[in-house]
Amino acid sequence: MDVSTFYALFSATCFTLVGLWWNVVQSHPEWLRVPARRRVVGGIYLSFLLPALMGLFAQVGGVEQPGIWRTGFVVVAVVGSASTLRLLSRERAEGGGDDLRWRGLGVAVLYALIAVVGVAPEIADVVNLRPIQAEALLLILLVVLAHSLVWRFMAGEGRSAESR
Repeated sequence: MDVSTFYALFSATCFTLVGLWWNVVQSHPEWLRVPARRRVVGGIYLSFLLPALMGLFAQVGGVEQPGIWRTGFVVVAVVGSASTLRLLSRERAEGGGDDLRWRGLGVAVLYALIAVVGVAPEIADVVNLRPIQAEALLLILLVVLAHSLVWRFMAGEGRSAESR
């Protein structure tokens, strides 16, 4: 695996997804008027932005200076996990659906695993991978979950009342 190429493509893809999400949100200003929807919209935004940032840290540190990407991954994963858990607690207090809760818990678990590998990279030996490769797999899963959040939102609560 060419780690540098992977993370370059991964970051570029995630930043593109951030831009696409901005365009979608701009075409639905009503989403930002309701606090609960605004939080979900922001959570989806972070689901693409934070992995993109981790990809940049991986490119800067690479395999030559793992301390850079490991520190970046841990910090960003803590931010992502805290943001996700905060969103989940607000959704639960407001009676949000189980579907969002399960996806959100999956996201929080992935962020926790990313942080754990950043702190204790030798854990990746269990699956016979270099730590930066294990992180890549976790980030792929994170983006897959982000896509499922977008789908759920666009097909569910993000749709206008007349189109349901």
